[in-house]
Amino acid sequence: MDLLTTINRCLAFDKQADQSNEGKAIAKHARRRRVAGRMRTFALVVGAIAVGGSSMPAFAQGFVPSRGPTVSAPTNDAERKLEEQERARALTDGIELEDAGQWSDAIDHYESATRRFPQDRILYQRLLISRLRFDVNRRYQDQTYLRSLRDMTTSQSLDLYSEILANLQTHYVDTIEWSRVLLHGTAALETALDDETFVQTMLPNATPEQIEKFRMEIHHRISQRSTQSRFDLRATVSQVASMAQQELGLSGTATVLEFVSGAVSTLDTYTRLLSPGQLDDMFSTIDGNFVGLGVELKPGEDCLNILSVIPGGPADEAGIVAGDRIMGVDAISAADRDPDYVADLLRGPEGSLVSLEIASVDQQPRSIRVARRRVDVPCVENIHLVDTDAKIGYFRLTNFQKSTPAEVEKALWALSRQGMRSLIIDLRDNPGGLLPASVEVADRFIDNGRILTTRGRNARENFDYSAHRANTWNVPLAVLIDRNSASASEIFSGAIRDSNRGTVVGEKSYGKGSVQGIFRMQAAQFGLCLTTAKFYSPSGRAISRNGVEPHLSVPPTYIAARPDENGRLVTELEDDVLQRAIEHLAQPAH
Repeated sequence: MDLLTTINRCLAFDKQADQSNEGKAIAKHARRRRVAGRMRTFALVVGAIAVGGSSMPAFAQGFVPSRGPTVSAPTNDAERKLEEQERARALTDGIELEDAGQWSDAIDHYESATRRFPQDRILYQRLLISRLRFDVNRRYQDQTYLRSLRDMTTSQSLDLYSEILANLQTHYVDTIEWSRVLLHGTAALETALDDETFVQTMLPNATPEQIEKFRMEIHHRISQRSTQSRFDLRATVSQVASMAQQELGLSGTATVLEFVSGAVSTLDTYTRLLSPGQLDDMFSTIDGNFVGLGVELKPGEDCLNILSVIPGGPADEAGIVAGDRIMGVDAISAADRDPDYVADLLRGPEGSLVSLEIASVDQQPRSIRVARRRVDVPCVENIHLVDTDAKIGYFRLTNFQKSTPAEVEKALWALSRQGMRSLIIDLRDNPGGLLPASVEVADRFIDNGRILTTRGRNARENFDYSAHRANTWNVPLAVLIDRNSASASEIFSGAIRDSNRGTVVGEKSYGKGSVQGIFRMQAAQFGLCLTTAKFYSPSGRAISRNGVEPHLSVPPTYIAARPDENGRLVTELEDDVLQRAIEHLAQPAH
């Protein structure tokens, strides 16, 4: 049984409508569309990071793709025809990204497409396959994962699988279907057996015929086994590991870890297995410090674009500036590899050197070597008065981490000393962060009432957060958001909007309204990023898929003091969203 068949069986457990004729949509000459996602990483952190709010630590969303609004159902033949054309184009573009092996772009594309067409079975199917393909590629480029694979016994990996399943049963936001979990694990193994890197690494002595025969038969051979409990799943995976060892010479640990990854990676966009290195990175992000170069990156077509450079960091001292582009890392061209992979190359031990190929707007391309070291990552930047006559203060909040409330308070007092009479907080491109941090910042501006509600399947995830500070900042307030403002950004902007505390300006936010917790596994040095609850604005409105609507809708522009697509820093006058907020706050009523 092939991967598509297994995925189709998985889809039987999802609430997806059947669409019959989508296969005809794959055109011979497809238009390539690269969906460029938001990747906040200071030369270290790459990957999904989600807002958290349970008793265990949680973290901020770091790679946020652009998404358009959900459109209502068509009402006439012309609208239905247009919708079918859009769906066909979405499938065509996605298939082309798959054919090019651009799995992260394919995931972003299909996530956007399934938001636009939530009932489309084929698009959802391609999304699951792309996730599985991306995951296996990433795992086998992760040295900490490979080290764990070598060090763990099959028994230890089965204990990890059991621990993962126990956490799903206890903490996951929705009821777990064990049949679906097993099917997704099987699909992950099938994907790995069809991946060149996996085969070269783990199956050097197996013939292609042996591998394909095992891959095509594996689902059928376990289809009659019980899936009534997580203990049944452990027994089945143990049997598969034994069969793979006997018939292919495949490490039992490698087999089990594919089932571990498949069990979590297809549950939702944000739930995933964390390798030892990824787990360390997540907690570094929470703490706001890490070993790296001190740059913020965004993927380009053939490079990594540098959006900002931390003052005093290694990159700053090496002469790298915002607007520069990283064309290669340690002789690996950025044009030839996935952006996530290239960004991962920037990681390394403290004090180690990395070689960079840098292209600048006003300089010749150059090669430099930079030493990695521990960097404190600020989350508040560009603090100043944007209108000295009206005394309008401004700062940009890049994410929500442990230090955010203190940094915000420091910025507020700095602006107050300059005579601030009103304030703009810029949350554009802010991917989210720690739930407690976003609540604390909101509490500095809201003097009473609810800030946030969370609800999960487990009653321990149900919380009502209310304003409680004795003193708040009562200045007139505008909050800037865009489609990449997600997660904790939506907690803050939603609270400001629903409490009528300020004016929200820009475009509708991303719509990421779920809470993740980070669990350290006891059986092995892995972690689990698990969706545990959903959150709601003070009015009771679900943020998931809805986002936060601005009071003043302004089409997105480049963000002031950050580079445009050509590496040139954008001026404040070129930032239409910022100018609209300044105009609003400068009116006599404010």
